[in-house]
Amino acid sequence: MNPLDLETIELLSIAATPRPLFILVHDVEGTAADMLQLGHLLGGAFAEAAVLIPEGLTGSCTGIDEDAGALAVRVEALASFVRAQQQRFDVLQSDTALAGFGAGASLALAFSDAHDGLVGRVLAFGGSHPVWPDKAPLLTTLHLLHGQDDNVAPVARAREGFERLMALGADATFDMAASLGHELHPALMDQAITRLQTCVPLRYWRAAQA
Repeated sequence: MNPLDLETIELLSIAATPRPLFILVHDVEGTAADMLQLGHLLGGAFAEAAVLIPEGLTGSCTGIDEDAGALAVRVEALASFVRAQQQRFDVLQSDTALAGFGAGASLALAFSDAHDGLVGRVLAFGGSHPVWPDKAPLLTTLHLLHGQDDNVAPVARAREGFERLMALGADATFDMAASLGHELHPALMDQAITRLQTCVPLRYWRAAQA
């Protein structure tokens, strides 16, 4: 897979230098179009943003318990795509956010473990870490959002991942919506935007205290 040749839906503002840059990754067996509602919401909330939705980065695996080599290949393909778009739009890593749903969320979390700071934030909807992290990202803020009744990606695993992140000192939030299953529901998307607009990354507080 050449990540630079991926078919991609682009929602671009009229800003000469878009800020922030959002990259959205769909679920396994899904399509880029599945992320359009989230893309439009992000574009509405951040008027100068660029929103990119590449097709097919999740491949055919769920991300959980898959071969480590296959996961690493997909993480590096995503990293290449992210870097190329940051260069294209002249966007800082800290001004880039990566959002994924389902397998796309699991891929985004694996990405944050391998490439701390390549994006400033990760939004993980209905996914969890494919492999438990052994250290906390220092330069990436993680927002986990999950339906309580998700029977594809059980909320218990996502909660355990969050608790492990907290024990490692990560900058992370966890939001669970009652009565929702494995879906990119408006309630979760609205909460994600609230997190983006109101949560000051912990690294900024730490820098100020230092």
